[in-house]
Amino acid sequence: MRNNPTEPEKRLWSALRARQFFGYKFRRQDVIGFRIVDLFCPARGLAVEIDGDTHERERDLARDRRMLREFGFRVVRFTNEDVMRNTDGVLTALKIALDAQPERWGRRCEHHPPTPSSEEEGEL
Repeated sequence: MRNNPTEPEKRLWSALRARQFFGYKFRRQDVIGFRIVDLFCPARGLAVEIDGDTHERERDLARDRRMLREFGFRVVRFTNEDVMRNTDGVLTALKIALDAQPERWGRRCEHHPPTPSSEEEGEL
């Protein structure tokens, strides 16, 4: 599937790849336990699914509840039609969903002291 994404997946991925969407990192076709999600933001634990006509709503919602229960990851869903006809609206909804999710790792990188250079290591 990664080698042959659907047009809606390509469109959304082009807006999210390379941290260009508010600095959020996304992975495509990521394996999480028992399933493969279309897109995943690991820092926020948010999976994104782009649904075509063949999806069964009740079954998908049950799988989403299981994802939350077993892994703590929330799933947001968009239809192919939404992505193709209203990409800006999808991105707005995605930003809201990301902002609502807590940062999984905190901001530890901002609090890490700088590593001393080799010249400074011997100095007191």
